Amino acid sequence: MVDGAVMDITSIEDAIEWQARHAEEGGAPGTAKVIRALLALLDGETAVGRRIANWQGLSLKDAMPLRIAGGLHNLVLRGADTRLADVYAGRMTAQPSVDALVCELVSAHDAELMPWLDGPPQTNEAGRSASLMAGLLWLAGRVPPRFEMLELGASAGINTMMDRYHYELGGVAVGPDASPMSIAPEWRGEAPPDNQLEIVSIRGCDISPVDLTDEDAVLRLKSYVWPEASLRMHRIDAAAELAGERKPDVVAADAADFVEAALAEPQEEGTTRVLFHSIVWQYIPEASQGRIEKAMASAAENATTDRPLAWMKLETNRETFRHELRLRYWPGGAEEVMLAHAHPHGAWVEWTGAE
Repeated sequence: MVDGAVMDITSIEDAIEWQARHAEEGGAPGTAKVIRALLALLDGETAVGRRIANWQGLSLKDAMPLRIAGGLHNLVLRGADTRLADVYAGRMTAQPSVDALVCELVSAHDAELMPWLDGPPQTNEAGRSASLMAGLLWLAGRVPPRFEMLELGASAGINTMMDRYHYELGGVAVGPDASPMSIAPEWRGEAPPDNQLEIVSIRGCDISPVDLTDEDAVLRLKSYVWPEASLRMHRIDAAAELAGERKPDVVAADAADFVEAALAEPQEEGTTRVLFHSIVWQYIPEASQGRIEKAMASAAENATTDRPLAWMKLETNRETFRHELRLRYWPGGAEEVMLAHAHPHGAWVEWTGAE
């Protein structure tokens, strides 16, 4: 699949191939083979295969391949069928063999895999908060560095707890030293500004929040993690430990409803209100995206130097496959700036500053 308007892909085959390539780009070759094996299901011999073959709408935007990939990984994590472990570990590499195995698994577990196609994946990754924290360090040099944070698509609230993590960002240390969550990505480029900041509040929303204190819910969250990424599994455990001490503040709500309500609330003087999200925007319906943009534009008109507003995004450039940290703040009508590129799961951050 060539680069282009990939979010407009409607071909099932092209969506599967694009997602497989994306897994390869993210360092998950075994997962890529499992995703490509979905092509072998399109003959319609299983209920899962028929549903995939007849998927309606934007199959890539729906993250359909990742839905069923999560269900297949769940079989391994639960011990229900561990044969795919050889694929994830690189012991089975021939695509025809992987195709045959995935067909066997889907045939054997057809009924229990079907519900995995009902909703989008929950890919809550603490490593992404390294980029977000670096963005706050940059922003802290331009606005009052007391932040009221609002997260869209918070899932389990792992990044809604970013204030409780310790970071090493190119030599700049941030956060409590004793935190069970220590995030130190490979840092490329100059270090972010070593500014002081305070997160005075942080809350988020999700259509279907995941409860990090529920063991079954945590296992489901792990199922969407690419199996090659063992560090990500550890981070989910660390996040669950912190949630056991104090749950993240995440409400079940439509993203647009949440933004409109939050922006209508009084803002404390000397505090900067920051809307942020990571690998979420593509899943928000266009109508809700428009409402959010309208609400932010209206709030931006009323922003002052004592009550600024900012919008921080860590999202995938769907043409380059690269994740980009972008930020805009008001007042002043400042243009959006691109601050960094990042690994999809936070393994590295390439800081560019405001080019």
